[in-house]
Amino acid sequence: MPLFDSGASADRSRSLVPRLTAGRVGAAPAAAVVLALVAACASTPTSADRKPQPSPAGLEAYYGQKLSFGSCEGYETTPGQKKLYVTPFECARLKVPLDYRKPNGKTMQVAVLRLPAQGDPGQRIGSLVLNPGGPGGSGMVQATSFAAAYAKSPLLRRFDVVGFDPRGVGASTPAISCFTDAERDRGEDQTTLLASAGEWTEDDTRRLAERCAKGSGGKEVLAAVGTRDAARDMDVLRSALGDEKLTYAGQSYGTRLGAVYAEMFPEKVRALVLDGVVDPTAENPRRRLTQQAGFQKNFEKLAASCAAGKDCPLGDDPAKATEAFQKLVRPLIDEPVPAGKGRTMNFNQAVGSVTAGLYYPEAWPVLIKGLAQLKKGDGTQIMKVGDLFGGRDASGVWDNFLEANLAVNCNDEVRRTPEEEARLRADIVRTSPYVDSGEKVEGVTRDACEAWPGEPSLGIPYAQDVKGLPGTLIISVTGDPATPYAAGEVLADAIGGTVLTVEGARHTVAQEGINPCVNAAFADYLIDLKVPAEDRHCRL
Repeated sequence: MPLFDSGASADRSRSLVPRLTAGRVGAAPAAAVVLALVAACASTPTSADRKPQPSPAGLEAYYGQKLSFGSCEGYETTPGQKKLYVTPFECARLKVPLDYRKPNGKTMQVAVLRLPAQGDPGQRIGSLVLNPGGPGGSGMVQATSFAAAYAKSPLLRRFDVVGFDPRGVGASTPAISCFTDAERDRGEDQTTLLASAGEWTEDDTRRLAERCAKGSGGKEVLAAVGTRDAARDMDVLRSALGDEKLTYAGQSYGTRLGAVYAEMFPEKVRALVLDGVVDPTAENPRRRLTQQAGFQKNFEKLAASCAAGKDCPLGDDPAKATEAFQKLVRPLIDEPVPAGKGRTMNFNQAVGSVTAGLYYPEAWPVLIKGLAQLKKGDGTQIMKVGDLFGGRDASGVWDNFLEANLAVNCNDEVRRTPEEEARLRADIVRTSPYVDSGEKVEGVTRDACEAWPGEPSLGIPYAQDVKGLPGTLIISVTGDPATPYAAGEVLADAIGGTVLTVEGARHTVAQEGINPCVNAAFADYLIDLKVPAEDRHCRL
């Protein structure tokens, strides 16, 4: 389940481990944790005292709007979110044009959640806007998670914490919808063949685009949820929040969104934290292969950890673990196994779930336990990991994370020919053999975005030689499997940022608040705009 696979695989860029037994992915706090914030909250102004700024021509009505924050009731898309979106959080909807070239045409509603600053109103700096990654991750959920992680930090006293669901995502409307919950439960939501089993034809790509258009409000919606439009929305949000300049923290895909915003609106940036950087110069094939190499490396580390214990389901020789894994999962192509509550798990679900767990070493004991169960014909434990990653609520309701991921990538990425797709899949299984289904590649692969309406709008490379930015903070983990360390250096060179090196092996770290060294550098930068020394290192 690698990052930026059009639809079927993606990265939430949020901690998986704390949610393995408590609910869905993201280290989102339990309702009790959120309620505990009530006592700490103080009354704060609804917006900063700012001078009005000129609006781009034709967009005055959008830039001039004021958000009306109130109860978050009705903003949830799953029962679990309803438990999160409670006082002291407050919600509002931001109106943006469906097509920025037609500001007087149809509109969309971007859902926004805020935790008002808890300190002295005179010390309030402004809003801290968050993005959790994906694409397709809910910024609203991320804000609740961040508030719990930084409950004792000065960040919550100096900033309103703001999370928004980007256009097409979560509680924003219209939202991308392609599959029913029952179809998702049955594993029928396949949208690509990369690193997976089965046949994928030209007709499949056409039917996929048609069903997504039907469920999402039409083809024009499918063509309007790219990163550049989301960056434009973020500038409208900045204005509606009353901030002259944007203070932003994005992780994983959120670094793409932040970098594109910096390219488009450099004069509107106050502070920019980009954690787990997506390489702005790498097109999909090179980025995917780099990521798969990272996942294979983590799979081998998982195998070594497993072999050091007793009764390892991958065997006691790590060099043979890939072969042992294939023997476990390839039979699922033809004979899925029971996975609890009447569900079954197929090859794609098993491999995707294991890949999700490879993001974080803390999850590996859970994967080992699940593989031991799978060896006995039970996919329940492995499926739980995939469910949490993919957005399945404990109640059985799915959010639209993976569907939105598909839609954003189809808007952003250059589409590949069948020959290019087949070559990429072959390269992936050579780079990362644990995902190899053993099936032939030629003639069965198509780009999931082949029939998607509209043309790709991101442009790669992006954010090159950006001028006029303040000092930015880029955080890179040396052993990050999904967004390699070197990508942070590439982006830093392009936008003039400073890289904080974090020694360890996980994907993203700052917004989770798990490392005192990173936490301190993060807060110092956001509050005082103090970038760390270039030789500053933190260790996980």
